[in-house]
Amino acid sequence: MTADPSSHRPWRQIIRRPSRKIWVGNVPVGGDAPISVQSMTNTDTKDVAATVAQIHALEQAGADIVRVSCPDEESSAALKDIVKQVSVPIVADIHFHYKRAIEAAQNGAACLRINPGNIGDESRVREVIQAAKDHNCSIRIGVNAGSLERDLLEKYGEPCPEAMVESAQRHIKILEDHDFYNFKISCKASDVFLAVAAYMQLAAVCDYPLHVGVTEAGGLRSGTVKSAIGMGNLLWAGIGDTIRVSLSADPVEEIKVGFDILKSLGLRHRGVNVISCPSCARQNFNVIKTVEELEKRLEHIATPMTLSVIGCVVNGPGEALMTDIGFTGGGRGTHQVYIGGQTAHRLMEGDESIVDHLVKMVEDKAANK
Repeated sequence: MTADPSSHRPWRQIIRRPSRKIWVGNVPVGGDAPISVQSMTNTDTKDVAATVAQIHALEQAGADIVRVSCPDEESSAALKDIVKQVSVPIVADIHFHYKRAIEAAQNGAACLRINPGNIGDESRVREVIQAAKDHNCSIRIGVNAGSLERDLLEKYGEPCPEAMVESAQRHIKILEDHDFYNFKISCKASDVFLAVAAYMQLAAVCDYPLHVGVTEAGGLRSGTVKSAIGMGNLLWAGIGDTIRVSLSADPVEEIKVGFDILKSLGLRHRGVNVISCPSCARQNFNVIKTVEELEKRLEHIATPMTLSVIGCVVNGPGEALMTDIGFTGGGRGTHQVYIGGQTAHRLMEGDESIVDHLVKMVEDKAANK
């Protein structure tokens, strides 16, 4: 059974906005490429060992791209050692000093996150663009509602979608005037309404790939909710080629949430998608505890798969029809297991724990795919 088939369900299909394809290292962004998921390290970049360890954790979680801040010369120099020890492409986060961008390109960065208008006069911009060309670096134009140009704030009175899009277009023109087109754009705000409106307006006036996110979204729970609402709206509308969930939490959580958002929309499938009931008085086993344990023990599975865990027969058999593996609680300690929507076998209480049984089934299925 194929997880989440949509070819015969037009009401589940999302038509992605046509965009140019660029490359961030070996990762395609835009065009027909899968929507990539990225995060950013929060270690001191100069601490190569700590930064590499965090990137490895992000790689294990499925990160396609990782961004590293380069606020000083020592940090950009550290990139040379960092990129040798990781497999994901590294984006160097540059804000004002043009030399950091040049050094990052020379030291192995796959992409430079800059605002061309913030790094000095035209001669300096030209040097950065030449470094990007020489070292096959892409660029991300990073517009943020919290750091708009002074003249745009004076013109519009406050951060607004129109000001953000005008800023983006201003930076786009700088790159285009220097015959550089290997770039993507972000237009972030911490306000969901502002971010969504800005991205929608930007998507309508250019065909460059868009890096989508709600910046400074908050802690793990509140930030996840805010990101899911904002990014979910955009992705549902077909807008977004690479995403970053910004959380005040372990960066690995950003990758998990990013994939969960994409999985919920059928845009990308990685790992086990657990469909479970909230539990009630009808449950014939402890659903909440079982699901909590399953999610932890199945984190290592990258193979796309769906698993339904339902406490009783009211919805259990129906959910099992649409999942790769299904488990439904039954009376008198007898539970039903389904494979590909078909009844497979029963699990009696005392034979084996529900979690152990389902984990083994998922692992076996993943190994055989």
